[in-house]
Amino acid sequence: MSGNMNLTLKVWRQKNAKESGRFETYAAKGVSPDMSFLEMLDVVNEDLTKAAKDPIAFDHDCREGICGSCSMYINGRAHGPVKGVTACQLHMRSFADGETIIIEPWRAAAFPVIRDLIVDRQAFDKIQQAGGFVSVNTGSTPDANSIPVSKVNADEAFNSAACIGCGACVAACKNSSAMLFLSAKVSQYALLPQGRVEAKKRVMDMLKVHDDAGFGACTNTEACEAECPKGISVTNIARLNREYAAAMLVGE
Repeated sequence: MSGNMNLTLKVWRQKNAKESGRFETYAAKGVSPDMSFLEMLDVVNEDLTKAAKDPIAFDHDCREGICGSCSMYINGRAHGPVKGVTACQLHMRSFADGETIIIEPWRAAAFPVIRDLIVDRQAFDKIQQAGGFVSVNTGSTPDANSIPVSKVNADEAFNSAACIGCGACVAACKNSSAMLFLSAKVSQYALLPQGRVEAKKRVMDMLKVHDDAGFGACTNTEACEAECPKGISVTNIARLNREYAAAMLVGE
C-alpha cells in the first residue's frame, strides 16, 4: 500500500468503571500504512491535546508484543484483524483507506474499566500469585542437564510459558473465562519435575482465585486459542483438568 490513509475511529470513552461509557467519533488523517496501531493512536491524541480535549487513554509499555499491556478490541476482535499479533504489532496497512475502525476495551466483569480502553487486569496477577511459582528449596542452581526432562515436555512447558497475560482469551470467550491463561500458568510447571512438588496445591489455589475473581467457566469453543497472540493451545486446558482431577482424587 502506498500513500497515507484517512480513517474514522469510533472509540469507547469511559471515565471509570462506575460511570456509563459511550462511543465517540474521531478523524485520523494522513495515517501512514507503516504506523503501528498504537502510533496511530498517538497521532490522534496529539491532535486532541492541541485542541484542548482529553486524549484517549490506552495502556502500553514495551510495544514489542511482550508485555500484554496493549489490550483492546479492534473491529470486534481481540488485538484486531491479524492473527498472532498484539495491538502494538498491528500495522495500519491491515486497514483500508476510508475505513471505520471500532475500538473497545476488554468486556469482562473481572476486568473493570479504569478509563477508556484501559481495564484492570489485577485478577491475572492474583491468579499468578496464588501458585504460579516454585517455592521449594532447590539449593544452588543445578547444571542444565542434571535433571532429565524430555524434549517434548520441555518444549510444551516453554510454549505454555510464552503466555503474556494480555487477556485476549477472556475477551474472546463468551463466558469471560480465563482458563487458557490459567492452564498455561499451571502447565509450565506441571510439565517439569521442579513443579511437581506443589502440583496439587498449585492447581487448587489458582482455580479458586480464578473463580473468586468472577471469571466464567470454559465451554470449549476454542475462541481463546483463535485470538491468543502467542498461540497458546487449548490442550493446556485439558492438562489443567487432569491436574485438577488428580488433586481432587488425592484429597487433603
